[in-house]
Amino acid sequence: MATLCKNCSHALVFDPRTQKMVCSACGSTFRPEEVESESKQYRENLQAEAMGEVYGGQKDDFMDCYVYACSECGGEIIINGSEASTTCVYCGNPNVVFSRIAKQKCPEFVLPFSITKDEAIRRVKDQISRGFFVPKEIKNFSVDCCRGIYLPYWIVNATYSDAVVIKGSVKQGKNSVTHYFGRAGKMTLKNLPIDASRALSDESSSKLEPFSLERLKPFDEDYLAGFYSNVSDVTYSDLRTATLHRAKEFFDEDAIGTVQASGNVVVASNPSVRLDNDMVYAMLPAWFITFKYKGKPNTILVNGDNGKVVCGLPWKKALFYTLLIVVGILITVAAFFVFKATLPLFFTGRRSHSSNNGRGRIIGILVAGIVALFSVGIRKVVKVIKNINLTQDKAMFNFMKKRQG
Repeated sequence: MATLCKNCSHALVFDPRTQKMVCSACGSTFRPEEVESESKQYRENLQAEAMGEVYGGQKDDFMDCYVYACSECGGEIIINGSEASTTCVYCGNPNVVFSRIAKQKCPEFVLPFSITKDEAIRRVKDQISRGFFVPKEIKNFSVDCCRGIYLPYWIVNATYSDAVVIKGSVKQGKNSVTHYFGRAGKMTLKNLPIDASRALSDESSSKLEPFSLERLKPFDEDYLAGFYSNVSDVTYSDLRTATLHRAKEFFDEDAIGTVQASGNVVVASNPSVRLDNDMVYAMLPAWFITFKYKGKPNTILVNGDNGKVVCGLPWKKALFYTLLIVVGILITVAAFFVFKATLPLFFTGRRSHSSNNGRGRIIGILVAGIVALFSVGIRKVVKVIKNINLTQDKAMFNFMKKRQG
């Protein structure tokens, strides 16, 4: 159902810029807590019907979709099994499926959108325009679809403990020796947001953080008007597993940072996590923006609270590798001439074996520097490819694309 304007009975939508409910017909504005639809109490028990029941056929013919009637024009709204708000494809009015938030556990809090659709698109284009290796066609991309979606999160407090074994290399003379280090400890997590939607990968949702949790508002369905939203569809076991995974990442990073070695990696661990009972169910905002490049859909996420852009974009691989090789060659050549010109000054009057030892140390430093340069480049490539895979993830594209409107 839609929340209607008190003055003209047109559907209201929430405006992130003014943080008010706005009527596009007469221009009236209201604070969300000021409006209450008279028909809400009559419609909140209205259930969506399975598509198989409406159109006939086998249950498997229609995925996890349901039919709901628009409260304004009576048109059929197609929703999936966890959507709580959507837009009617016929009249364009916002609709909240109250049975989804009344019959299931209602969110306790909502973080309203503060970034508008236009602002989200502008931020994406500004960031893309600064990418040196981003193809020109992407810099001039046209938006295929832009959806504002409230994502369900559980805000948890937890205690994590672990004992890990870290393998690293320690320099001993001219050689590197593998050592093993033990680290154990306990960590307390406060207000950790955990994505509560199975349709969106935890890796994608975690990159949207941080959210301004101090701005959380007591849940009011009017904040959903004009946006899409999903309710939580994870189990307690899913929540605990996701918390354990996130906490382990934090713990391993801190533990590795205490080890004085190179190439550190955790090779064994014994993790455990305990969730406090004071977890909070909230809806947090995100913009999903899609465009196509060479026939492949790309989905960019924008934090609807602070405007943080999350994406990995196709890039000019040939240009990157060429520059990496050229820079490596130039540094090698420059280092050679510097080495050749300055070496006699360092070793004048010294014994031959001392000169050889000094020369060896300098060569070793130069080689290590060049290897480090290429290692940084390779790590950058791996990170970019990983982010591109998330941006082109079909599951995330389908999560956003199937929304009506």
